Amino acid sequence: MKISFARPADPKEGTLVVGVLEGGRLTPAAQSLDEATGGQVARAVKAAPRFAGKAEKLLAMPAPANLPVDSVLLIGLGEAGELDALKAQRIGAELYSRLAASGETTATVRVDGIDGGALDAAALATEIATGALLRSYRFDKYRTTEKDDAKPALKTLAFQLDGHGAAKKAFDAAQAVAEGVFLTRDLCSEPANILHPPAFAERCRELEALGVEVEVLGRKKLEKLGMGALLAVGQGSQHDSQLVVMRWNGGKAKEAPVAFVGKGVTFDTGGISLKPAAGMGDMKWDMGGAGVVTGLMKALAGRKAKVNAVGVIGLVENMPSGTATRPGDVVTSLSGQTIEILNTDAEGRLVLADALWYTAQEFKPKAMIDLATLTGAMIVALGTHKAGFFATDDGLAEALSKAGEATGEAVWRMPLGGEYDREIDSDIADVKNIAASRFAGSIIAAVFLQRFVKDVPWAHLDIAGVVWSDKPKPLSGNGATGYGVRLLDRMVADTYES
Repeated sequence: MKISFARPADPKEGTLVVGVLEGGRLTPAAQSLDEATGGQVARAVKAAPRFAGKAEKLLAMPAPANLPVDSVLLIGLGEAGELDALKAQRIGAELYSRLAASGETTATVRVDGIDGGALDAAALATEIATGALLRSYRFDKYRTTEKDDAKPALKTLAFQLDGHGAAKKAFDAAQAVAEGVFLTRDLCSEPANILHPPAFAERCRELEALGVEVEVLGRKKLEKLGMGALLAVGQGSQHDSQLVVMRWNGGKAKEAPVAFVGKGVTFDTGGISLKPAAGMGDMKWDMGGAGVVTGLMKALAGRKAKVNAVGVIGLVENMPSGTATRPGDVVTSLSGQTIEILNTDAEGRLVLADALWYTAQEFKPKAMIDLATLTGAMIVALGTHKAGFFATDDGLAEALSKAGEATGEAVWRMPLGGEYDREIDSDIADVKNIAASRFAGSIIAAVFLQRFVKDVPWAHLDIAGVVWSDKPKPLSGNGATGYGVRLLDRMVADTYES
């Protein structure tokens, strides 16, 4: 779908979209259309009391005989004082969904500045367009029999407003971030027979075209470095484990980067601690943390972010076989700490242990954030609406919370503490990968990771409940959500860009 911005002009085809405020109050564009049609807009609004200009509500009108367009669509904007960026994005998403289902190929949206609103015309158009773009994503590369009338037909979405140049400039940056979101959704949607660790690493190399430096460390290099924890997870697979380092150098020379570390288990059977069969197919997106980091690096490079950033992802496949790690095995991590593996399905923390230590030692980042679909316990705690996070630095925690509020990718801070850390002391090694009980499972995982962070300001996001959805979200359909890319991009923009 092509999204464009231009000055107001009479559209010659397709659907014309104008806004209506709460209470049926017409925007200037709607008033102009009402006058041109002899009051038909006002009559349509009056005849549909359930519409009444409520936010995200839509009302279709037959095209007046004196206009060349095929149809008219009224879109509810809600109360002017409540029309912020997030609501505008949801309005755009609803607009796209309606147009895509209609079979229409072209639509023109007239946008005005709203008296008493927080957004001028350019900002409002940008946010509506962003919401429409994010909602337009479909992963359909493996569908071969879908009929044309089941596919979205919308090809062009044009926004007309005064100040269209400012809207286009702002949307260009938003579109770059959306492309990062789409990459994350693509990666999470791919089946595991296609996206195994070496294949994922090759997808990362594509970011070199945007100026991202990409280095892939294969199994032999990881063995030489001593990444015994990461390698233990993938040693039952026919696909070699990988560590991918992605660097975007958009900030000041030699300035310490902000680092992002992702768990990339491209398929998780649980290993010898085999998962139940029901729902195991969902484990293709157990690489969601790595998917977010990769999408974020694309977003930062795409919008030329003025920051030095490094993304490190550990890519493994956790499979049962004659060479797989056994419960009770002890391995030596890159840090030198020994780990007693009591459950091979608590594998993501092993991958992150080596990836975090490597990142902290190699790049000396000013802050380090990891993302992982780490624990089912986090879904039990917060459901599918928020990601839980842990942080050793209050400033970093506040930055994440503010970015979550701004983007609608909500987070909730969880506790750390020595009383939890003592539960993973091992009788025969430095640490064990699970506690004796199932209580506080997400916190236990977090304090395990904390042992491999040292003194770097650090946050851990457990995104198990938010990377995938079985039903549509406001800005995404069923499936991969892309959660985390916009959250972290906003945090970088607000906190770290020079």
